[in-house]
Amino acid sequence: MRIVIFANGTLNDPHQSMDLIRPDDFIIAADGGAIHCLELGLQPNIVIGDFDSLDRENLSRLEASGVELIRHPARKDYTDLELALEHALQIGASQILILGALGNRWDQTLANLLLPASADFSTMDIRLVDGQQEIFLVKGGHRTVIQGKPGDILSLIPLYGDASGITTQGLEYALDEGTLKFGSTRGISNVLLANMAEISCKEGLLVGVLIHSPDPNSHNHPDS
Repeated sequence: MRIVIFANGTLNDPHQSMDLIRPDDFIIAADGGAIHCLELGLQPNIVIGDFDSLDRENLSRLEASGVELIRHPARKDYTDLELALEHALQIGASQILILGALGNRWDQTLANLLLPASADFSTMDIRLVDGQQEIFLVKGGHRTVIQGKPGDILSLIPLYGDASGITTQGLEYALDEGTLKFGSTRGISNVLLANMAEISCKEGLLVGVLIHSPDPNSHNHPDS
């Protein structure tokens, strides 16, 4: 089950966001992320949050359309996006695509980028997309397959300390049981050699950032 979550950050490429949506996607809007949905002509299945970013007119419009509204108090311990992820977990999501998670507030952006690293969400494949950039995690003991095209840029950045036992396939600069040290820039700006690459990591946690080369003839994303 794939769930698409619209967060209340910046949606840099609305056309591309529409291209990513599949007919069978379940759509959750985290509070003001519902405005992105309305502007794109999409009807979310659920809107969740304290609704401080939605005015009464938009709330009435959503409710009249049959959208389920899940309201939380304004004084809460979690962001609206984390609440949306928790709800997605509860209803059985295995794959999550998050749109609009980045923006002008660095505190919110950093928190959103780190949410997929929470142990609470370890069973879900979570990817954040911002324009041509796709952000994901490579976890110790797992193999991650990357879909793109030759020339796409891939950066691997360790979190929580050094990441070791890293093996890559389909990248210009290969690693074979290599180590990326926390705070080092060694993993920045690798390049895909084909439409697919693979990364495995034995110990540690990596943030992967895949920058897709723009296709001037299409808005389609390689994963759409």
